[in-house]
Amino acid sequence: MTDPILELINGGAKVIDVRSSEEFEDEHYPNAINVPVNEIQARAKELGDAATPLVLYCASGARSGYAARILAGAGYKKVVNAGGLYDMPGF
Repeated sequence: MTDPILELINGGAKVIDVRSSEEFEDEHYPNAINVPVNEIQARAKELGDAATPLVLYCASGARSGYAARILAGAGYKKVVNAGGLYDMPGF
């Protein structure tokens, strides 16, 4: 069975790491974009239009869940909280 998160990524979803820049520099998912959760609303336009599929992760899933709610409230239609970095497929 194929991982649904991996299917989204392979289908062109943007992977967004909402941890701090320091955490991102230590390690991150391949090709992820770092947009810390406290900047997500201000930088949402950098993520693409409202139809762009987004896969968000952090360390445990809490910050990415919060960021997903912010983006959904801003009109993004395809936002998935993938949980923590170590929950990401293939990491």
